[in-house]
Amino acid sequence: MSTSDRTPDAGEFDTSHTIAVRKFNRTHGLLPPAVEHQDVQLQRCLLQLSQKQKPIDKYLYLSGIRNSNVHLFYRLATNHIEDIAPLIYTPTVGDACLQWSRNYVQPEGLYLSYSDKGHVASILHNWPHHAEITVVTDGSRILGLGDLGINGMGIPVGKLALYTACAGIRPEATLPLMLDLGTGNKELREDPLYLGSKREKVSAQEEREFMDEVMIALNEKWPGIVVQFEDFKNPFPALERYQHKYTCFNDDIQGTGAVVLAGIINAVKKSGVPVKGQRAVFMGAGSAGVGVAKQIVEYFMREGLTEDEARGCFWLVDTKGLVTNDRGDKLAQHKVYFSRNDNGGKQYKDLAEVVDYVKPTILMGLSTIGGIFTPELLTKMAQWNKHPIIFPLSNPSANSECTFEDAIKYTNGTALFASGSPFPPVNYKGKSLQPGQGKSTPSPKLCTARCPSEDCLTQQLGNNMYVFPGIGLGTILSKATVVTQSMIYASAQALSTALSPSERSQGWLYPEIARIRDVSVIVAMGVIRAAEEAGVDRETRIEGMKDGELERWVRSKMYDPHEETQRVEKEVHSYIQDVAANGVGGSHL
Repeated sequence: MSTSDRTPDAGEFDTSHTIAVRKFNRTHGLLPPAVEHQDVQLQRCLLQLSQKQKPIDKYLYLSGIRNSNVHLFYRLATNHIEDIAPLIYTPTVGDACLQWSRNYVQPEGLYLSYSDKGHVASILHNWPHHAEITVVTDGSRILGLGDLGINGMGIPVGKLALYTACAGIRPEATLPLMLDLGTGNKELREDPLYLGSKREKVSAQEEREFMDEVMIALNEKWPGIVVQFEDFKNPFPALERYQHKYTCFNDDIQGTGAVVLAGIINAVKKSGVPVKGQRAVFMGAGSAGVGVAKQIVEYFMREGLTEDEARGCFWLVDTKGLVTNDRGDKLAQHKVYFSRNDNGGKQYKDLAEVVDYVKPTILMGLSTIGGIFTPELLTKMAQWNKHPIIFPLSNPSANSECTFEDAIKYTNGTALFASGSPFPPVNYKGKSLQPGQGKSTPSPKLCTARCPSEDCLTQQLGNNMYVFPGIGLGTILSKATVVTQSMIYASAQALSTALSPSERSQGWLYPEIARIRDVSVIVAMGVIRAAEEAGVDRETRIEGMKDGELERWVRSKMYDPHEETQRVEKEVHSYIQDVAANGVGGSHL
């Protein structure tokens, strides 16, 4: 505990602390005299938040709370996750990143510049906490906004806030990490307020060498740290280079694939079409699209198809049309796996031609081309399928392949719908389809549009935060040496089973977002069991645990911001007793 010359941390200026704790922390007199109940604190925060008109202003307000009273911030986030998540992450974090350098006030993570090459390890020592998980980006492809350089720091900050809020990973165990490798964005390099290195992006070889140093230094400083890669323009090299050597995964590829897969598992069951009869057209053949498709291939294989049969259920479309072996252009390596060889020499040049050719049961959008799922395509999907599966996953809303309203309108309310962007409620034939039962919705999200009952039509929520917090928590708690594909698949499978009886009876594809911490426990348990089965776990305490015991153990390891005031009270009381008993300690109470 503290000595008499102790300087209080910013997070200790908490009006819920008793006078004894304030005296110990040397915040007595620096705080107003009232000792507040946590509910009153939240009431004030919600009032102040409601007075902010623009989402970016709400974001900046919440950032201020997180940096000045971290436990209050997470009490607010966990109690109101439906409202807070879209303000601290997508979609608001996009604006926050665009304005990061202009709005910069204080450090919120660690920056490693290419000019630090050869000295990364020494810089990591400047981080004041023991890190268990880090989100790493180079800012080269932030959401749908492109290369934002170090302005992309908002992504690791926001993502890790969700790891804490949704899965109870302690905030001080998280490390937001920005790799400043230059930027190809000329406008940023010429902006006098831009805080990153004003140089061109380094070469692929230079980036690889720097990444090697970073990964070595991270694991020397914090052995076994979980590394989540995020928003790299080309996410495959780092994942392929490090996934079998370090404890790492890529949420853009694997996390997105897992959460979509969970929805697909439930949607396929509800569609009435067996796996072998599914035909999926993907608009968008980038890293995210291919990652999603590969996750679904694994599901189809587990349902009894061979790999060739499962792969044959997918038709990928990019800006040049259907991806085929004989299209005449050199395909990016990640597209080759799904390239078709059964097109009989004919080339299908756009989505409309491919849809007419395939007559799909699943229409998946990861293209960022707004409105490309036209009314004509949606109408045809309903003509061919009793319950067409339509997932426009691009964000923000302007980039969504179709809107929720159009999907409902042009499929006559039959679509099994999921989106990567939030949409307002829709009135359909006198019934209200409410996003999250009328609550604010996070994004990117996945939403069921149809319940089996004619009297119950809802747009129900889900998003990547259904899996990545649980993946992180399960990986940390199992002390996994690597994150295996079986662990990623297990996260999706666990999520697909996380529905409550009520949610399942209503035909939802995803659980209510308000239950996210319970869902994260289920996902973490699935990840832990998969790590055990793969033999990559190192946590001996979980050996032989039955599911009920494992669940209690997982929950006991989760950070709960509501218990922090009581925890501090106990620590201070224990310290006072020690001082009284031993007559030492330099108490200033």
